Amino acid sequence: MSKTNEHKQSYKNTLLGWLPEEWKLAKLGDVGRIRMCKRIFNHETSENGEIPFFKIGTFGKEPDAYISKELYEKYRSKYSFPKKGQILISAAGTLGKTVIYDGSPAYFQDSNIVWLDTDETQLTNEYLYYVYEIIKYDSEGGTIQRLYNDIINNAKFPQPPLHEQRRITTILSTWDEAINKTRQIIAQLQQRNKGLVQELLTSKKRLKGFEDEWKKLQIHEIAKEVVVRNKIGKDLTVLSCTKYDGLVPSLEYFGRRVFGSDTSTYKVVPQHHFAYATNHIEEGSIGYQDRFEEALISPMYTVFKTNEKVYDDYLYKLLKSHQYIHEYCKRMEGSIDRRGGLRWDEFSKIIVHLPELEEQKAIASLLTKANEEVKLYEQKLAALQQQKKGLMQKLLTGEVRVKI
Repeated sequence: MSKTNEHKQSYKNTLLGWLPEEWKLAKLGDVGRIRMCKRIFNHETSENGEIPFFKIGTFGKEPDAYISKELYEKYRSKYSFPKKGQILISAAGTLGKTVIYDGSPAYFQDSNIVWLDTDETQLTNEYLYYVYEIIKYDSEGGTIQRLYNDIINNAKFPQPPLHEQRRITTILSTWDEAINKTRQIIAQLQQRNKGLVQELLTSKKRLKGFEDEWKKLQIHEIAKEVVVRNKIGKDLTVLSCTKYDGLVPSLEYFGRRVFGSDTSTYKVVPQHHFAYATNHIEEGSIGYQDRFEEALISPMYTVFKTNEKVYDDYLYKLLKSHQYIHEYCKRMEGSIDRRGGLRWDEFSKIIVHLPELEEQKAIASLLTKANEEVKLYEQKLAALQQQKKGLMQKLLTGEVRVKI
């Protein structure tokens, strides 16, 4: 690849900025025609059909309905249908979401999922795929809630010659391949970690060197509730509890203040204490406070502290596991006063399986390392996506030219 010259002698100024002289400022309607499948009615779908039917809600995922092979063949022979490699785009709901059609038998929801039947002498489907990622749709009515045909047709994009389109897509596909492989590794590691949690936290799999029998204890035997109000109005960080990340500073998480100015009724959460959302624990909203010497939490939360029998990181991983989230759900559903949530009296009766302290530490350490491995690949994925974004910006505007 070679950089553009500074003085733009071989470039022209357009509505999309500076483009190479031999590139066109094109509209999607100039290079293709919008297509869509014939409308399918609900009575024509079933759960027992042979051909997957994708609605807007299942676009790019598993279908939630099917149609018969006979109906599929009938409509395919009479109406428009995407070709393998064409880019399907969501015109409603998840606006602009794209999927590359793999050519397998499938039917798509009429006007909500469309594709551009391109003139292949002007635009390749591979290049169009990347165009959809950078294109900006304009609407005179303000916020776009649906990609009507005229909005798609009038969408402008930089159009290099075919040979340059192909070279650009070859380069960008290398990044896509790396991104997809990294996503696959993350999915595999997450599945592995899920199995490790299931095996290690239930004693189905024991770590080498540990053979002592595990104890079954109720939470109140290893922890006690802590209720300290912020009566003197300390200026402390207010925390919120999230499903995946546990306790986080509220201002950082929401980006704005969602709690009142008077925090005198809020509960103090000292360092090395647990807290859970009393009314929403069935979602996994339980956290461990290890960041601040003291912090505040909504009065609707329950705070507790463990004793010397427990290694807190082990218990935290245990209480965040799917097994225990299911336990919270059962107890919430069985509560006479559902609005009261899972209060300490009921929560503290939950049974936990505890090995000796050293085994708790070893299990927690192994699971932490496994999670850190996932985070490393997530960081790699974010870096690859950022690199691709920057590269697209340069290649699809001609700022950086490819050598043919």
